[in-house]
Amino acid sequence: MPRIRISNFCVGSIKPPIPKTDGKPVHTFYRDDLLQGFGLRVTSNGAKSYFVEKRIHGKNKRVTIGSHGQITPEQARKQAQKLLGEMTMGSDPIADKREQRVRSVTLKKAYEDYLLTRKDLKPNTLHDYQRCIRGALGDWLEKPLTEISKDMVEQRHRKLGKNSPARANNTMRVLRALFNFAIEQYEGQDGKSVILVNPVNRLSKNRAWYTIKRRQTLLTPTQLKPWYEATLKLNQETTRDYLHFLLFTGLRRSEATRLTWDDVDFNERTFIIPETKNKEPHRLPMSDYLEDLLKCRYQQSNKIWVFPSPVTDGPLKEPRTALETIAKESGIVFTLHDLRRTFITIAESLDIPAYALKRLLNHKFSNDVTAGYIVPSTERLRAPMQQVTNYIKDMCAL
Repeated sequence: MPRIRISNFCVGSIKPPIPKTDGKPVHTFYRDDLLQGFGLRVTSNGAKSYFVEKRIHGKNKRVTIGSHGQITPEQARKQAQKLLGEMTMGSDPIADKREQRVRSVTLKKAYEDYLLTRKDLKPNTLHDYQRCIRGALGDWLEKPLTEISKDMVEQRHRKLGKNSPARANNTMRVLRALFNFAIEQYEGQDGKSVILVNPVNRLSKNRAWYTIKRRQTLLTPTQLKPWYEATLKLNQETTRDYLHFLLFTGLRRSEATRLTWDDVDFNERTFIIPETKNKEPHRLPMSDYLEDLLKCRYQQSNKIWVFPSPVTDGPLKEPRTALETIAKESGIVFTLHDLRRTFITIAESLDIPAYALKRLLNHKFSNDVTAGYIVPSTERLRAPMQQVTNYIKDMCAL
């Protein structure tokens, strides 16, 4: 590097270097002839900045002090003297700055980084995360993670639980996942995590999680007919067919709404759900009722979705108004997941074999060695699927 006396006059008179023919910028470095380690960088686009340079632990470290025009050479030299003194004592400004930046990571930044890493999250999961982080914890978004304490977590969990214990638990589970992610993601200069503990773990140690009883609601055999008759009075044919499809398949609501005509095979009389909760594609046979329903829809459809939205180009959203209408008409209050529970309960009551039942519901066989040797066949599910269909048809007098 050429040596110069870094001063206002000298710095102002230095001309930028000529850029390369390919347009890439060129940098020229100058050393100060008074203070060793202090220098000036000039780029081909005319930018001039001051820096200090020194070897720390056998590695050359260069730290930018500031831009010419924003600070004077005298101010830059004073700052350089201070930094060089710290570097002489073994301090690494670059590593210190990085660690300070890591320690100041906010809940919002951690959440954004988490979403970039978890590319497999489904739309419903993302919506749930948004409700938890931006809704229930919205006032914490700009807080550094290192400032979110165990006491804060415990108090917020208790506050959310006054209105909805389930939402309080769910919010803290999402927050726990973010902290676990942050512990692995953000490291200091020593390679160790800057976040030492997950504050949400206090809820487990104190046994403070709310006990949430699983919903047991479903349509009883005597309710099936009045429920079915009430669905026939809906104005929207797509919504009616969607509700019938859920009842006769036991699918989760999002699995059915995202079904496309490419997923339906009328030759094989099957349909497939590519994206499921357990990440395993789920292929099911059509019963006679399902085949008629899908063929009728296909003849009337000109969209990619089997159950398209009446107002957008996307799939059908949760038809809450329709559920209220059916409840008012039939006196039966239900949720979409109640239809899945109804299907499961009917299938179990018909003594359908356990393996077939799990396959119909796409439940995994955990810790079952035998299941790992079974090659699944969709055709073997056709009879059980028809059994459930026949039962529902009988109860609805179809």
